[in-house]
Order: sequence, then C-alpha cells, then structure tokens
Amino acid sequence: MSDLPNSLKYAATHEWAKLENGNVVRVGITDFAQQELGDLVYVELPEVGRRVKAKEQCAVVESVKTASDLYSPVSGEVVEVNESLSDSPEQINDAPYDTWIFCVKTAEASELSNLMDADAYQAMIEAE
Repeated sequence: MSDLPNSLKYAATHEWAKLENGNVVRVGITDFAQQELGDLVYVELPEVGRRVKAKEQCAVVESVKTASDLYSPVSGEVVEVNESLSDSPEQINDAPYDTWIFCVKTAEASELSNLMDADAYQAMIEAE
C-alpha cells in the first residue's frame, strides 16, 4: 500500500478530495480503489454544470474486472472534468493521487469535515 497523502480527505467510497482556491474540490480515486479495480479501461465523466449532492453517484470507472460508481464527496456544481481520461484512463492506475477526475465548486466546504483523514482511511481499508 502506498503512503496516503495527508493533504487529502477520503470518503468511505474510496474517493479522495482536495480543497483548492475558490471552494473548488478536486476529486479522484484512491490507490486502494484503483488496485482493487485493476487496469482501468473507461471513465464516464459527469457533465460540467451538473449539480450534485454529497454522496451522490456522479461518475463511473470501468476496469477489465468490473465497473464502479464514483460519488461526489461534497455538494455543489461540477465545474471541470479531466477530459484526458477519455483517451487514457490508465493515468489513474499510474498515478492515482496526481490524476483527478472531476472538480466540484461547493458552497459548503465544511462538508469536507465529514470525510476521513489519511490515518482514518488507512484504518478503514486495513479493516476491510
């Protein structure tokens, strides 16, 4: 298991979240999730402009083994998606913490406090 970046927050559904300027939250999936999924072959991105609620399914990643829903860690509006994943979803396998999937502009950055820090996420996956 690789080291979990302490600068990120983690959802029980294996997404990571990073708060950036302007209450924009950048979202990807964890190293644990990509290892469990295997080689990713497709990413279904949410539509820019879509309003999402925290814990709402809004994207899908597909691997050679299975498909998995992705959930928004915060409520808000999808303001950006990583279009490069359409042609090369394997970027997530290569660098899960450097490869974001979508960004949500939130009015409720406090929702990030509902997510786990690196230690709590590590404890959760070790218990699985």
